[in-house]
Amino acid sequence: MCTAVRRPGARRQVTGGHISTELRINDRIRVTEVRLVGPNGETVGIVPTADALRLAQEADLDLVEIAPQGKPPVCKLMDYGKFKYENAQKAREARRNQTNVIIKEMKLRPKIDQHDYETKKGHVVRFLKAGDKVKITIMFRGREQHRPELGFRLLQRLAEDVSELGFVESAPKQDGRNMIMVLGPNKKKADAKAEVKAAKETRAAERAAEEAEEKAERTAANAARVGAVPKERRRSENLDPEIDA
Repeated sequence: MCTAVRRPGARRQVTGGHISTELRINDRIRVTEVRLVGPNGETVGIVPTADALRLAQEADLDLVEIAPQGKPPVCKLMDYGKFKYENAQKAREARRNQTNVIIKEMKLRPKIDQHDYETKKGHVVRFLKAGDKVKITIMFRGREQHRPELGFRLLQRLAEDVSELGFVESAPKQDGRNMIMVLGPNKKKADAKAEVKAAKETRAAERAAEEAEEKAERTAANAARVGAVPKERRRSENLDPEIDA
C-alpha cells in the first residue's frame, strides 16, 4: 500500500474556496498601470495606477477595475455605490419580469356528470386565463379501461369548449389506466399578469370614483340642510286671540 508523502515546505493546495465576484476598486487595484476609461466612457489611455487614483480622487469618484483580464487591466472612473445600486435594481426588475412555467392539473372521470364537468371546466378556464398550462387526466376504473374512446371524446369536448383561451399542446395519449392531454394558454404568462393587474387597477379606480361621487352627494345634502330657511312657527288656532303673544 502506497501513501503520498508531502515534501517539506510544499504548499498545500486548497480547493473549493469562495470565488469573489466583487470588482476591485481604488487601493485594491495592485497593478502598476491601467487602461483608463473616463466617467462618460471616453478613452484616456494607459496611465500609471497612481495617476488614475489621483484623477479619481480629484473627481470624487472611484477607480473600478471592469476588465481584469486585459493587459493592462481596464479601469473606469465611476461612482461605485451608484453603479452597484443600479445593477441591483436591474437584477430585481429582471427577476420580477421572469416568467415561470406552471402546469396545473385537473382530473376527470370518463362518465362525469354535467354539473361536475362545468365546475372542472371553470377551473381550467381560470388557469388558462392566468397564463398557466393545464394537464388534463382522465382516470379509468374497472371496465372503463376497455372504453378509451369515452375519455378521448371528453378531452376533445373540453378542448373545444376552451379553444378561445388555450390550445392542445399535447394530444390525448394513454398512460396506463389514465389518458392525458396538455392544454397551453393562448396568452403568455407575462401578458396574463399584465391584464389581471390592469383589471384590478380599473376596478379600484371605479370604486374610488363611486366613493367620491357618494361623498360629494352627502356633502351637498348636508350643505342643503344647513342652508335651509327655518320654517316660521305660527300661533296655534286654539289660543285665545285676546291673549297677547
